[in-house]
Amino acid sequence: MYAPERQQEILRLARDGGRVDVLSLAEEFKVTAETIRRDLKALDRAGLVRRVHGGAIPAGRLDFEPDLTEREGTAADEKDRIAHAALAELPAEGSVVLDAGSTVARLAAALPLESTLTVVTHSLPTAARLADHPGIQLHLIGGRVRQRTRAAVDAWALRAYGEIRADVLFLAANGFSAEAGLTTPDLAEAAVKRAAVAAARRVVLLADSTKHGQEHFARFGDLTDVDLLITDTGLAPDDTAAIERTGTEVVRA
Repeated sequence: MYAPERQQEILRLARDGGRVDVLSLAEEFKVTAETIRRDLKALDRAGLVRRVHGGAIPAGRLDFEPDLTEREGTAADEKDRIAHAALAELPAEGSVVLDAGSTVARLAAALPLESTLTVVTHSLPTAARLADHPGIQLHLIGGRVRQRTRAAVDAWALRAYGEIRADVLFLAANGFSAEAGLTTPDLAEAAVKRAAVAAARRVVLLADSTKHGQEHFARFGDLTDVDLLITDTGLAPDDTAAIERTGTEVVRA
């Protein structure tokens, strides 16, 4: 396959899936990662895609948001390791907020049966996973439910978060970096995330390394709002150091 043909196919995959990553493309086209990076660079120069950490997204798709099912299947091993590492950040007893996100949902599923916690969430899938947990006092925050993420948003959710003060928030983000901060595609979801950050004494961000460098439409905070980032070993040492210079501790699981 000639380079122009490969680049056309890469562009189609990016538009169909919302993003592409270097390693998957290299495997699919049986070429080196460096060849794919050159292809993405050429597409970026042509204004057809925008480079992000580890891959690219179609140009003009800062508002792209994959469906919940798709997100649950992406970087599954990394998300499992992140969720397992996050167990160490749970208070022995106390209150936690679980944000809407596929990695946070994995943390909910991994909570030991002996856990005795007050858990607050606006995520329907997370609440469903914890509804039968014997040691959890579960509080489900209401509001308009976004179909794509199954998360409650708008005034009811914002008001509820304004009335609590939790020990720890386990936060999710679609994109994060030292420069752009914390971003997500939807303004309503961003507002709830911002309210959840304000409602917790400690903030732990659970985000796999593919989200580093991504920038989405709605910005809801800075990395300085985050006490601890738990990510995977795909986050480069230089990027880790840049984040730690903002004052955020980083654990690579």
